[in-house]
Amino acid sequence: MPAPRIKSPHLLVAESGADREGHGLKRTMGLFQLICFGVGAIVGTGIFVGLSDSVAQAGPAVVISFVLAAITCVFTAFSFAELGGAIPVSGSSYSFAYAGLGESTAFLVGWCLLLEYGISISAVAVGWSQYVNELLHSLIGWQLPAVLSAGPGDGGIVNLPAVLVIAMASVLLVRGVRESAGATAVMAAVKLVILIAFCAIGYSAFKHGNLTPFSPAGLGGIGAGTTAAFFSYIGFDAITTAGEEAKNPRRDIPVAIMVCMGIVTLLYCAVALAAIGAIGGKQVAGRPAALSYVVNEVTGSTIGGGVIAFGAVVAIASVVLAVMYGQTRILMSMSRDGLIPRVFEKVSPKTSTPVAGTLIVAIVFAVPAAFASLDAVMNLCTIGTLAIMAVVNLAVMTLRRREPGLTRSFRVPLYPVVPLLGIAFCLYLMFETGWRTWVQFALFLAVGFLVYVAYGRRHSTLARDLAAGADRDGVTAAGAEREPQEA
Repeated sequence: MPAPRIKSPHLLVAESGADREGHGLKRTMGLFQLICFGVGAIVGTGIFVGLSDSVAQAGPAVVISFVLAAITCVFTAFSFAELGGAIPVSGSSYSFAYAGLGESTAFLVGWCLLLEYGISISAVAVGWSQYVNELLHSLIGWQLPAVLSAGPGDGGIVNLPAVLVIAMASVLLVRGVRESAGATAVMAAVKLVILIAFCAIGYSAFKHGNLTPFSPAGLGGIGAGTTAAFFSYIGFDAITTAGEEAKNPRRDIPVAIMVCMGIVTLLYCAVALAAIGAIGGKQVAGRPAALSYVVNEVTGSTIGGGVIAFGAVVAIASVVLAVMYGQTRILMSMSRDGLIPRVFEKVSPKTSTPVAGTLIVAIVFAVPAAFASLDAVMNLCTIGTLAIMAVVNLAVMTLRRREPGLTRSFRVPLYPVVPLLGIAFCLYLMFETGWRTWVQFALFLAVGFLVYVAYGRRHSTLARDLAAGADRDGVTAAGAEREPQEA
C-alpha cells in the first residue's frame, strides 16, 4: 500500500506566503473584521428560516438542541483555532487535513466542502427569497409571484431573488476583500440589532405556559432537533479561510473563532426562547419567515414583521457573501496544489481577488438556487460538514504527535479529551441523520474518490515534486526527514 502524500505545515505556509502577503492576496482584515466575518457567515438562514424546522422536531426543548449543536461546534472550534493559528492559509480544513492525514483525505475534505458550501449557499439564497417577499408584502402589500420566486419543486419556475443575491455577492467579492469585509461588518451589525430587537419584543409577551410540554417528542426529538439546529452553525470554519488576508492570522483567527461561537450560541438560545415563549412552539413549528410572524402576532401590526424581514434580508445576504468567500479561497488552495484546474488559483493583479474562480462559483451555485428544491439534500450537507469537523479534530491529534515543535499560537484545552469529544459528538449527530443519508454520503464520497484518482492524483504538484526528488522545506511522504521545527 503506497504511503500517504503528506504536506508539512511549513511547506503549506511557505507556498501560500501566509506569513507575508499571501499568494497575491492583500492583508486587510483585522480582529474586528474577522469577528464580523464570522458572525456574517453563521447568523442567517439557520435562525431566520431554519428555527421553525428545529422547533418542529424538539418543541420548546429546541434550546437544548441549540446548546448541544453548539457544544459539538465548540469542541471542533478549539481544533480549528489551534490549526488556524498554526497553519494560517486559505485552505482551512482542506489544508489541515493535507498536513495531518494526507492528500487523498484532504481531497475528500475539499470535496465535502464543495457540498457544505454549495448547498448552504443555495439554501441560504432560497431562504433570502422568502424574506424578500415578506418584506415586499410589508412595504407595499405586493409579492413576487410564485413562478418567479420559487423553483419547480416548490410550485414555481425560477427563483429570481435567489439568483440575484448570489450575483450581488459575487460582484462585491470580485471588487476586493476590503470592500467585502466592510459590507460584512455593516450587515453583521444590522442583523445583531434586529435580533436583539426581536428578543425585546418576544420577551415582552413571554408566557411560561408556552414552554409546556417542554419536550413533546422526548430525547429523540431533542436529538433530531440538534441535527436540524446544527445547520444554523455552519460557516464558523469560514474564518480560517481568511488566513492569507488577515493582518495577524496566528493571533486573530483563534480569538475570532471563540468570540463568534460565544456570540452566536447566546443569540440563538435567546431568540428561540423569545419566539416560543411569545406564541408557543406549535405556532412557530414549520412556519416560513417565522420571526416576522411572531412579531406580527405580538404587535398586531405588519410593521414590526417588516423590520424583521428587512433584518433577515440583510443577514442572509451576508451569509451568502461570507460563505462564497470561503468557498473561493478553498478552491484556490486546492488549485494551487494541482488537485483541481488551475483557473481557480488565478488572482487578479488589479483587485487581488480570484475573479475567475468567484464567477465560476457564482454560476454553479446559482443554478440549484434557481431551480432545485434542496430539502432532500440538507441532511447530506449536514453529514458532510460533520465528517469534515471530525477530520479536523483528528488532524489536531495527528499533528501534535508528528509535529510537536510546530508554533501554535493557541492550543486546544484539556488535550486530548476535547478533540476526542468533538469526534464523538460529530459521530452522534451523523448517526442521527439516518441510514438513507449515510448511503447518499457513501456514494458522494465514492464519486469524489474517483475524481481524485482520475484527475487530482495525476496532477498533484506534491506528487510532481516527489517524483522529481524534491525535498522542499520538509515535504514528506510518510517517513521522509523533516526540518527541525520552531519551538
